[in-house]
Amino acid sequence: MTDTVLVVDFGAQYARLIARRVREAHVYSEIVPSSISVEEIRARAPKGIIFSGGPKSVYESPAPSIDPGIYELGIPILGLCYGAQLMALQLGGTVSRTGAGEYGRTALSLTPSGGKSPLFPDWPATSSVWMSHGDAITEVPPGFVATASSSGAPVAAMHDVERRLFGLQFHPEVVHTDRGGEVFDHFLIDVCGCAPEWTHVSIIEQQVEAVRAQVGSDRVLCALSGGVDSAVAAALVHKAVGSQLTCVFVDTGLMRAGEADQVEDTFRRQFKVELVHVKAADRYFAALSGVTDPERKRKIIGELFIRIFEEVARDLGAGGPGSDGGGAADGGGVAYGDGPRFLVQGTLYPDVIESGSDTAANIKSHHNVGGLPEDLDFELVEPLRLLFKDEVRAVGEELGLPHEIVWRQPFPGPGLGVRIIGEVTPERAEILRAADAVVVEEIRRAGLYRELWQSFAVMPAVRTVGVMGDGRTYAYPIVIRAVTSDDAMTADWARLPYDLVERIASRIINEVEGVNRVALDVTSKPPGTIEWE
Repeated sequence: MTDTVLVVDFGAQYARLIARRVREAHVYSEIVPSSISVEEIRARAPKGIIFSGGPKSVYESPAPSIDPGIYELGIPILGLCYGAQLMALQLGGTVSRTGAGEYGRTALSLTPSGGKSPLFPDWPATSSVWMSHGDAITEVPPGFVATASSSGAPVAAMHDVERRLFGLQFHPEVVHTDRGGEVFDHFLIDVCGCAPEWTHVSIIEQQVEAVRAQVGSDRVLCALSGGVDSAVAAALVHKAVGSQLTCVFVDTGLMRAGEADQVEDTFRRQFKVELVHVKAADRYFAALSGVTDPERKRKIIGELFIRIFEEVARDLGAGGPGSDGGGAADGGGVAYGDGPRFLVQGTLYPDVIESGSDTAANIKSHHNVGGLPEDLDFELVEPLRLLFKDEVRAVGEELGLPHEIVWRQPFPGPGLGVRIIGEVTPERAEILRAADAVVVEEIRRAGLYRELWQSFAVMPAVRTVGVMGDGRTYAYPIVIRAVTSDDAMTADWARLPYDLVERIASRIINEVEGVNRVALDVTSKPPGTIEWE
């Protein structure tokens, strides 16, 4: 059993970051709500608990709280920011509204009378940490000693070593805190006694075992989108059950350049997976003819994916509506009387967190498998549901997936359909695909691809006047969109070098027929969104 640390979320923007920092120390972490009961915590038997920060004051009503019985479990607890203040208040200390909050980089001074803290035993007398608080701990609870202070926080760090309770007013999880990672290492390894066994290899071994136990000898179906999540999920399940897996790839005609060929090459030729490749571009363009509203486009693309997936599932003998278990899918080559019972879903841990429950039983939207209807009657296999995105990529590399798939930037489920602003036609899709390929190729050549969250081309379906050679042109504009981000919740437009922008623009205009103008989008999120539709 892997050692587990629970991160109690008090509504902090940093809760996920805390969980990731724990995992970076090779210890498994889970985020839980502050409403969790002492009985449930005892049953989970974590090696340690971390209280996150929170946006509220401990004196607001209502303010997030936790059952004080948690302190009697004998489990090491680390409170951060709001979590430290709540710990102090519940155990008899004093939290005051000093009127002098601290936000951003702050000088932290060790308190000699408090002795060395097990969390930062060799820190210098003064260091730089990241603060974000209004209230402050002004008196430690009985049994605690203060180990650090700052100009706005008389008690910036405190501990009760005997009870293994620690509070920090600052945020060690952010990169702006000097040596913040060491705080987690000391807490997890030295205080909690966690074994650093949460590695990419151990993740694969555990999930292979879990998939085999769940699936047994039954058949499994997986919808490949061309993205990293479904690809890693498929590769992991294939490692577990081999030929019991059948993958379905629906080529909508709205994919990126070379994407369909790469899926074919990777799964059919490299991994020897049974792959049903449905070439459905004509059906998609017919369904999208005359449609300009972005929400209608998304709905049409998603619903058509569902219909096609149903057709394939029936042909494979799966438990879809009206299925009689006969026939063979086009390109599949095999008919199964007892069709697949299980459906692989690329659910990630952030999806589980956002679901607000311990299980992610509801199939996600078209981003992954198209919002498949319940009457398909599949049991879900979710081998990635415990993982963050960076862990998924690492597992993908360990499984031998091509670098191009593992590090592929996020791509919307409706594909190029929502990057063509206006009606989607085969001609516009080809133009945009070619222009997008130039953007990606030049970004890669400049060594910036992995530094950017996304970089792609957008086509507004309008025509602009231009001059090429001795004649006037009337052609489409292309917009370069490149952003930096950590989680897509916010994003900043990427400051691409001017010579790179010039190369991209020159190549698009010279190499992509039908384009006579290139623009650069310099909008951040907010106020804009990353995608145009």
